[in-house]
Parts: sequence; structure tokens; C-alpha cells
Amino acid sequence: MAIILPGFIVTLLLGGILSWIVAKQSHLYARWISLLTLLANFIAIIIIWIQNMKSPASGSSWILNFSVAWIPSFGINFHMALDGLSLLLLSLTFFLGILSVLISWKEIQSRVGLYHFCLLWVLAGITGVFLTMDLFLFYFFWEVMLIPMFFLILIWGHENRRYAAFKFFIFTQASGLLMLLSILGLYFVHGGQTGIYSFDYFQLLGTALAPKIGMWLMLGFLVAFIVKLPAVPFHAWLPDAHSEAPTAGSLVLAALMLKTGAYGLLRFIVPLFRDAAMEIAPWAMAIGVLGILYGALLAFSQTNLKRLVAYTSVSHMGFIMLGVFSFNEVAAQGVVMQMMAHGISTGALFILAGMIYERIHTRDIREMGGFWMKMPFMGATALVFTMATWGLPGLGNFVAEFLTLVGVWQVAPMLTILAAIGLVAATAYSLRILQKVFYGSPVVSMELTDLSFRERIIMGALVISIIWLGLFPQPVLNTSIEAVNVMLHPNNKVEASVLPSLKTGDAFSLREKGGSDE
Repeated sequence: MAIILPGFIVTLLLGGILSWIVAKQSHLYARWISLLTLLANFIAIIIIWIQNMKSPASGSSWILNFSVAWIPSFGINFHMALDGLSLLLLSLTFFLGILSVLISWKEIQSRVGLYHFCLLWVLAGITGVFLTMDLFLFYFFWEVMLIPMFFLILIWGHENRRYAAFKFFIFTQASGLLMLLSILGLYFVHGGQTGIYSFDYFQLLGTALAPKIGMWLMLGFLVAFIVKLPAVPFHAWLPDAHSEAPTAGSLVLAALMLKTGAYGLLRFIVPLFRDAAMEIAPWAMAIGVLGILYGALLAFSQTNLKRLVAYTSVSHMGFIMLGVFSFNEVAAQGVVMQMMAHGISTGALFILAGMIYERIHTRDIREMGGFWMKMPFMGATALVFTMATWGLPGLGNFVAEFLTLVGVWQVAPMLTILAAIGLVAATAYSLRILQKVFYGSPVVSMELTDLSFRERIIMGALVISIIWLGLFPQPVLNTSIEAVNVMLHPNNKVEASVLPSLKTGDAFSLREKGGSDE
């Protein structure tokens, strides 16, 4: 069963190559191959999720574990493992991957085969990041997802795509090299202590680090992750990349690639460098609050619709910084929910921005207005996702932000109050989207068509998802709780969740962590 983990990646890589080849005969074949490839992976990960909910793995937070020696002389293994956190993120990746193919169905008409090759290889890199437990392999997939995204922006982007693509590449590549240096440093420190040179995550977890060495190694990882997140002041690449990328590129960037930074904070920073991370925690939480407020302020001031939505991501990612460095279980669960809810809600707003651009060929909200009268279905879906962005109860973002603020309150009440002000600011920029785009007097005199059947399927799936996360968050919380606790308390053999169930009092029970990985 564990062989399915590398199978997810191989399927995407082969699907991308096949799409590129068959596009010479028919663009339609390339689209269908990409769609079916992602659909197969999505069905497989949902089956694993359902089976895990029915019979969770006992004695371990890891659901599946696959390891094969790759370059044993250097301690490099092809090691992949799946726990609750990576299961959730893979479900989100394949779900939004399907939608990214559907939204490109009409938008992309040039170099269709190469486009789907790049798209599937980006998703393969993201999948590898969420699965790999070997740090050498982790860096490999970290770079794999960077290069095809660079070409997605450079070839199929808008007017200033070249500038945006190179800016994105420089920021992420430079920060990734710092992480590589830290990986090598951790490798040699561990080898010097134990005589065993290994990149394996589970072996490196027990490495004893001197305070200064631990701090420097942690900072190398941290810069890579907060650039990808992105956190202020490392966010400058994001608005340009989003505003110039094709619609699917913006979706993958906002909903998935940003989550690799959040995932890195939880999976690597907190367990591997706990002491160093706790030392900088007050500063990191302050940066998170700064991002919440600064991103909201800049979002409100934008006239480009895609840049506006991009800055909302800067604001929402501040909650992830705040929650991760609070070292609180409730806040960490809020972080996981934020990763899921933000991926769906902000991804939906980028899709809507792309649909509007296809119709009026501008992203300037000063040239929009009155769209509700002409496109009521689009207006209704926009209403749902702007409400989700400002954290309306009943939608997934509310659960995420509520849990984060409740957890952070126990650690830093003043920062919690400042972060809550960011929610008020979110209401302002969300209402501005609705007012400028869908209400008011019509500015565009051309005839506009409402969402097509394909577009309604896309937006309907996203609406159902964000409502499900808001009304029934317990499956997500139950799935991630063990993984979160192991990351926050990597040395504990027995861990109990302090989280109460949102529905029942006994949903989170004391679980023993003894035993080896499956």
C-alpha cells in the first residue's frame, strides 16, 4: 500500500510528459490526460482518508511509510511518509489541481502541451514536498516545483510577465540555497555526533545542537519558508507573480505553493529547532501580526483586482506565522484549518478574477461595476468567498481564525487583539471588492455572459468545500490532531490533545505513540 506514495508523484510526472506528447495531435487529448491524471490521484487520496477515519493507525501518527535506499553511501534514501497533515494537503493539492486544469480549458490556447506539462510538474514538486522525509529529497522537490512555475508565469503570463517571473525565481531560489546550506550543516553536525551521516528526518530529529549553531541552521530553513509563505518583509515577489500569472498559475501559487512554506514551519522548524524557534517566537509572532495588518492595508489600496487578492494572502498568512510560533495545540490546529480554508477561498477569488478578465480584458476595478445585474451567478459566488475572506461564521476561514486566536490568546493577549483588528480590516477590503466589482452603476457597456456550465461546476465545488469546512470541520481536525501534537511534542511518547471537540467531548482522546513507523 505504501508504494502509492511515490506513485502519486510518478503519475503526475508521466501525465505531464504524455500531455506534452499528445498535444501535437490534439489539444483536447492533453487536457483530458491532465484532468484524468489528477482525478485518479484525488480519488486515491480520498480513499486513503476514508480508510484512515474508519480505522486509524494505532501506535503511530504515520499512516503510510515508504523507504528505499537511494545513495546509501551519503545517507540519502527515497523516504516518503504520510500522516494526517500531509494527507490533508495532498487532498487539497489534487482537488485544486483538477480545478486548475478545468479553468485552463478555454484560457490557454498556445503551447497547450507544454502548459500542462509545467502544471503537472509543479503539482508533482508540491506533492513531493508534502511527502518526503529525506531532507536531500525535500530540497530536490522544493526546486522541482520552482522551475515549471517560473515558465508558467514567463510564457503564459500577462504584460509584465518577464519581470514577475524573474523576481519570483530570484526570491525563491536565493532563499532555497540558504535552506540547502542549513540542510548540509545539520547533516554534518548529526554525523559528527553519531558517526552516522544521514539526511533522514527521523534520525535528524534527535540531533543535539549548540544554541548558536541551532539558531543559524534554523534561520536558513526559516528564510526559505517565510519567503515562500510569504511573510513581511519577504513578500515583494508575491503581488507581481500573482498579477502576471495565468489564472491556474495564481491558483497554484496562492492555494498550494504558499502552503509549502507553512508546512515547512510546522514540519521542520518546530520539531528540528525547537529551542531556537522558541527563542525567536515573540519576534516571529510580531512579524505575523505585522503581516496581517500591513497586508490588509495594502489590499484595501489596490486598484488591480489580482493584486488586491494577492495582498489578502499576505494578510492571511500572518495568521499562520502567529499560530505556529505560539507553540499551542489549539492555534496549530487553526493553522492547519487556515491552510485548507485559505487555499479554497483565495483560490476561488483568483479564479473569479480570471473569469472577469476573460470577459472584459482588464483587471482594473475602476473599470468594473454593476456586474451582479449582468452575471448574478458569478456575483453570488463572489459574495460567498468575500464573506469567507472576512471570516464569516459558517465558512471555513472563521473556524481557522477563531482557533488561531483562541490559542494565541493563551500566550500573547496583546498580539491577539492586534490580529483581531486585522479581521476588521479584512471586512473593509472584502466589501470593497463587492462594491467596486459587483454593485454600483455598470461601467462596462459590453454584453457580459454569466458563468458557463464548466465554470459553475468549478465554483460550485469550491462553494461546497468552504461551507463544508465551516459547518463540519471535525474530520479535518481529527485527521490532523496527532500529526500536530507529534510536531509540537516530538520527544513525548504519550500525547493528549488539549483541544475540545467542536461537536463531542471525546473526539480527541489520549493516544500512545510507542512503536515503529508502519
